[in-house]
Amino acid sequence: MRTKNTYIILQAGFCLLVLLFFGSCKTQKKSSEKTNSTELSDRERVNFETLFFNGNKEKVLGNYDLAETYYSQALRINPNSAATMYELANIYAFQNNKNQALFYSKRAAAIDPNNIWYQILYAECLKENKQPAEVAKVYEGLVKRYPEKIDFYYELANAYLYLNKINDALKVYDKVESRTGITEDVSMQKLKIYKALKNYDKAIEEAKKLIKTFSKEAKYFGILGELYQEKGQPEKALEAYNDLLKIDPDNAYVHLSLADYYRSQNQNEKAFDEIKIAFKSKDLDIDTKVKILLSYYSITEVYADLKPDADELCKLLVETHPNEAKAYAMYGDFLNRDKKYEEARTNFRKAISLDKEKFAIWSQLLFIESELGDFDALAKESKEALELFPNQPILHFFNGAANIQLKNYKEAIDILTEGKEFVFGNNLLLSQFYANIGDAENQLKNHPASDKAYEKALELDPNNAYVLNNYSYYLSLRKENLERAETLSKKSNTLEPNVSSYQDTYGWILYQMKKYEDAKLWVGKAIENGGKNSGTLLEHYGDILFQLGNKEEALKYWIDAEKAGGASDFINKKIKDKQLYE
Repeated sequence: MRTKNTYIILQAGFCLLVLLFFGSCKTQKKSSEKTNSTELSDRERVNFETLFFNGNKEKVLGNYDLAETYYSQALRINPNSAATMYELANIYAFQNNKNQALFYSKRAAAIDPNNIWYQILYAECLKENKQPAEVAKVYEGLVKRYPEKIDFYYELANAYLYLNKINDALKVYDKVESRTGITEDVSMQKLKIYKALKNYDKAIEEAKKLIKTFSKEAKYFGILGELYQEKGQPEKALEAYNDLLKIDPDNAYVHLSLADYYRSQNQNEKAFDEIKIAFKSKDLDIDTKVKILLSYYSITEVYADLKPDADELCKLLVETHPNEAKAYAMYGDFLNRDKKYEEARTNFRKAISLDKEKFAIWSQLLFIESELGDFDALAKESKEALELFPNQPILHFFNGAANIQLKNYKEAIDILTEGKEFVFGNNLLLSQFYANIGDAENQLKNHPASDKAYEKALELDPNNAYVLNNYSYYLSLRKENLERAETLSKKSNTLEPNVSSYQDTYGWILYQMKKYEDAKLWVGKAIENGGKNSGTLLEHYGDILFQLGNKEEALKYWIDAEKAGGASDFINKKIKDKQLYE
């Protein structure tokens, strides 16, 4: 394929174009007898040449608007100057003024049809104005005048293809071939056309011509094999691939073609063997291998029995490309998906050791640290990542969350407060920042600051069940604003029903409001929904039973709470004295 000329695009003024156009017409009407430069007076010729020279000078300097002015003035003196029209057309093409570029290029080409550059510019302007039939006419003329210019044949063929004149295009390629002999350019163009028409016999004929002409070029055997496969002749495809291996036994790509062949024959084991051979080759680029693994990533979501194959290919990838970060990152993605977090972490850490500049790899690693609950590592590695990517809010979030878990509340508040300033257009994430700030402030017993952060979190995301639960629970512990706490907690249970901790919060708020029967119902639900081993829930239930007068049952639950662990500091005193302490 041949590419068209490209032009620098500038902006022109519309009013100036109108004035120049009508001025040009006016001059032509008054001086219609002056059809060429030989009819100009000496004075007019000098003025014309001065203006044309100045236009050329300004064009070279890049002052296109001024050049346009000089050329237009020159054209008023000699309205039939093809050279001036050509220069104006070029300027309008630079300015992306397609209509004016076409107008002047057409006039230049008509006045001097033997000037090759005028014709080429005219054809380019026709292309820009989407007039392929006219483009074809121009190149038909150019091919006749300059039969030795092979590029013109390609342009003519392209125009015919655009017009869907397939046979005409093929005839043009045949003419090129008659002049140049068999070449890859022509044969591949013809092959693509025949393939698009599903005329596989003709396409195969072109591939064989290439093989005969370039017998040592392995890729043509591969193309031939693919054509045979598409035609439904797998045996001949296999023959072509084997011929390729004779010429180039180390060609990794042929093994991918063989894999396709065996897969089409439902010989999946042989297909996989060929893929493994390709993956072991360092000549097959890593990006191609990654694309293959991405297809495995999708297909193994449906066919889990292929996961061992994907794992084997991942291992081959890192063995063959031990210094490529993307090899380890790719393997890490598979392991992470399968919840093999420790192995995934190892691979992402290796990837980072090879390339620290990939934010996506850091992000994946930190998500895995969070899943593993390794908050020491999460705090350390998120801090390292922040030195490289200080404007990434998710890194601040991870670091803040890790420091909360490590009880570094002041540090957490500082990093979260800084990080939230980098959140744009993501209210859900911003809400999580405020939620974590609320948690940290609460731990420091800065309750006004904590409440303010929670309220902001809910303003950004009113349905954040986590915040609804935590905020309401902390209010209940302080026995403050209990009606607000009840509303928030009730909403969290509506949004996410049957969550044990949310049910316990609601029950405990009701307890603080002295609604003991309702409190018993909700804390009882919490225990049934997975809270049987929670010292906090069991103690709460015991407290409720005590308030309802069932002291013996209350004692049993307190004892169970003490055994489960996590109960309040009063639990042993409650058991010893058989009394409620708060």
